[in-house]
This record gives sequence, structure tokens and C-alpha cells, in this order.
Amino acid sequence: MARILLTLRYDGTRYHGWQVQPNAVTVQEVLQDAVERITGVRSGITGCSRTDAGVHANMFCCAMDSDTPLRGDKLCKALNAVLPRDVAVYEAKEVAQEFHPRYDARGKRYEYRLYNGQHRHPFYEGYAVHINRPLNAELLDRAAKDYLGTHDFAAFCASGSSVEDTVRTVSHAAVRREGDLVIFSVAADGFLYNMVRIMVGTLLDISTGRIASDAIPDILASCDRDRAGVTAPACGLYLQEVYYERSDADVTQDI
Repeated sequence: MARILLTLRYDGTRYHGWQVQPNAVTVQEVLQDAVERITGVRSGITGCSRTDAGVHANMFCCAMDSDTPLRGDKLCKALNAVLPRDVAVYEAKEVAQEFHPRYDARGKRYEYRLYNGQHRHPFYEGYAVHINRPLNAELLDRAAKDYLGTHDFAAFCASGSSVEDTVRTVSHAAVRREGDLVIFSVAADGFLYNMVRIMVGTLLDISTGRIASDAIPDILASCDRDRAGVTAPACGLYLQEVYYERSDADVTQDI
């Protein structure tokens, strides 16, 4: 039986995140349904992350153990033929049996998209959060640089989280404008629950003056969730990349 690493993209609008839930449709559930239709076996599938309801992914990695004879693009095409239109597998490769898509990840990169036009835009509904007041991307980029480095991000974690170690290392944090889109990009060795959405909410509060533009270091040092900004809506968030050491996710044989 081979361990197969599947890489997929999905529109999270109608899903309650990745992980199977008893009374809600999730990405993991529809992928398991597709695998069962193709192979006749309902395989357990382990994801690289838990994404919230409404969050999107351009690169989501998950692994399953299967003895399916389908190989490579044939497996991708077979799964895509039965998956919903808002979920698509674009790579399948065999990895070492000990590979774990979550614990072997060395880091992830997310983007958060804000539509900064005066009037609402139907093509961005559910895919970018509409902010109709002017946003100074240069100001927000300078403030975002204060996230860089190794810090205790307890102030940027959802209240009630059971995670004990809240120290993370952020290697990239930037805000850029692309026309009417203002995009926050952040990469780290790991993320806490709602961490990116709170980072964005804090930047938005900086944009209104509710939080001072130089306040992020003090907020980090406080470890106080109440000092940080609001939790931005899920629909603007995209998992963009998952990083592995090459040897971790290396192909053991062509599939």
C-alpha cells in the first residue's frame, strides 16, 4: 500500500473548513467521497492544516494510504471527474510511509485579500473583503514589518485556544496594492488559530487610527488578545503555499 500526497485547490465558500464535521459539509469529506467512488475504499485522508469555514486554498496538501492502480495524472483526472467543481486535485505523488503532511511542513504562506473599491464588486463577493474607505498600502506594509521575527503571538490567537506554545517565527510579512486589491502576504513556520485574520484585523484598525501604527511590538509583548485588532472575515484568506524539505515529500517512485 502506497502513501500518496495529493495537492489540491479549493474554493472554501460553501465548506465548513477542511476537517470532517458531523453536521456540515467539509473539503475532507468531499475528497473522501471522491476517493471512495474511484477506488471502492473510503480512505482516511490527513491534511496539512485545519482551515476555517469560508477560507480558500491554492495549495493544500493531504496524504492517504491506498493500493489504487491509478497513477499520476490519471489519478488526478479520475478524482477531478467526480469532485465538486469547487475542489480540484492538481498533483499526486508517492511519498515515504513516514511522511506526514502536517508535522513535516516547515512552514506556510497565506494571503489575505481586501477589495478597496468605492462600490461593491460582485466578482469579489466571498473572495475579498470590501473596504470602501481609502487604504494606505505603504503605511500598512511598514506596520506589517513589525510582525517579522520570532515572537510570542498569544495576542494574535483566538481566545479559548488550547495551544500551549504560541511562539512562532514570521519570515515574510508585506502589504501590496494591485489595482483595487490590497493584499497582505505572510509566511511563518506555523500559525495559531485565527492568527492571520487577527493580524489583518490589527492592520485594518491601524488604517482607521484605532490602533497606533507603531503599536504592534507592544501588542506582541503584552500577549493580550484584547490589545490586538478584530478578527477579519474568513472569506479574504487563502492558503497559498506549504513548504516541505525536498527529502520529506520526495517521490519514492513515479505514480
